[in-house]
Amino acid sequence: MAIVGNPYAKYQNSKILTASPAELTLMLYDGVIKFVNIAIGAIDEKNYEKANNNIIKAERIIDHLSATLNDKYPVSKDFENIYGCIMQALIQGNIKKNKDELERALEYTRMIRDTWKEVMKLAEKGSEA
Repeated sequence: MAIVGNPYAKYQNSKILTASPAELTLMLYDGVIKFVNIAIGAIDEKNYEKANNNIIKAERIIDHLSATLNDKYPVSKDFENIYGCIMQALIQGNIKKNKDELERALEYTRMIRDTWKEVMKLAEKGSEA
């Protein structure tokens, strides 16, 4: 990706390089939501190649999030289960080009993203005290 002359790309790159691990995780959740929304729009347009490509991008992010779970924390099992549900919905949505399955993946991802935001806010308040 050439970022030499593109100010937006420079900003995005800087945003990623300076983000905390928690912020990066939030960006990944937002990425899943973005790609699934693009896929849903592509299904409406009957552009199945575009839908497939964006679902695969979302699957890769979920796969990465799942692979980076730390088993020493009991909550990681809960995340693993949710990621499994999201992945299953993405796979079924892609195979069948079923928007309902993709909406289910969005619902789970938004839920976990919103929870993550709350955890970040609580952690920030705790560090200010």
